[in-house]
Amino acid sequence: MHPVIPYLVAAGLFGLGGYGVLVRRNAVLLLMSVELLLNAVNLVFITADATTKPALPATGQVFALFVIALAAAEVGVGLALILALYRRRSSIAVDEIELAEHEEVQEEQEEEDDPVEVAR
Repeated sequence: MHPVIPYLVAAGLFGLGGYGVLVRRNAVLLLMSVELLLNAVNLVFITADATTKPALPATGQVFALFVIALAAAEVGVGLALILALYRRRSSIAVDEIELAEHEEVQEEQEEEDDPVEVAR
């Protein structure tokens, strides 16, 4: 098999994963898109290892195993965060997540700037 075919498949997977990360609003589908990105990188590592003669044998396979371990950890942490988000908000839509709670920050700043509190 010619090495261009796996590289094209990896480019297609990476493109689909990038599209999914940019477009999807569901957190589970976002994690699946990240997995597509990581699988595309694994395919490139394995293809490069099979088509070239590296100084160290099986270097691409070792890197691919590290990426698989990283992907497993990412899925574990990601799903835990998604479950916590669902329990708190009853939704896993990414665009509905508030990154900062503005009310609490404003209340803390008002308490610090209150001149009555400083005089006491």
